[in-house]
Parts: sequence; C-alpha cells; structure tokens
Amino acid sequence: MTIKRERPWGWYKCICKGENYAVKKIWVAPNQRLSLQYHNLRAEHWTVVKGSGMVTQGTLERQCKPGDTFDIGIEQTHRLAGGDKGVLIIEVQRGTCKEDDIIRLEDDYGRVEPNNIYTTINEYGTE
Repeated sequence: MTIKRERPWGWYKCICKGENYAVKKIWVAPNQRLSLQYHNLRAEHWTVVKGSGMVTQGTLERQCKPGDTFDIGIEQTHRLAGGDKGVLIIEVQRGTCKEDDIIRLEDDYGRVEPNNIYTTINEYGTE
C-alpha cells in the first residue's frame, strides 16, 4: 500500500522505489505551487496526466497539459504550479532519491532553510 503524504501545496504518493530510482504520483492543488527548488543528487522526469498548470525550469516558464513531459536535470532549478483545477503528474526520479535532497530557494509556505540563503544569492548571480 502506498502512503499519501499531505503537503501545503497538495500531496504525493511514492508508487515504487529502488536503489537508484523512485516513482511518485504528485497532485498540486488549484492555484498552489511547489517550492522553487533543485536537487544535488537526482534528476527527474515529469509526465502530466491530468489538469493543467505552469512548469518553471531555470528562467523558462511553460504551460503544461496532459501528455506533456519535462526532464529536470541535476541541480536544475524547477517548480510546478497547479492551474485552476490543479495538476497531477507522474514523477520518475533517477539517482539518490532522498527527501532531504530538496534545496528550496523560494517557498510560499515558509520552508526555506536559513542555510539556503547563500545558495539563493549565488543561484541568481547577485554575489
């Protein structure tokens, strides 16, 4: 049985996990969004299966709809936002798949760690 993990932006379920991969079903609620984040140890592949929203990759933003796919590279800044009816994706992670490998740069729910401030400055080239 998969466990549904509630988050302020929606929820996720880990469908399966192996040594170097994980597969998740992720729901981003209407008009909510994930942190602007990146990962040091894993890459991700997203497939939109229901709803619509906005995907941010680096400085690019793109509307998404069912059937769209996105490849998120290691250390690539990214974010997913739910549209008016939310968005459901299947995420395939490759690499070291740990929840503590989320480096948040911006977050609507106050979850940016103080030790990420230096990373944020460097990410935007202002230092």
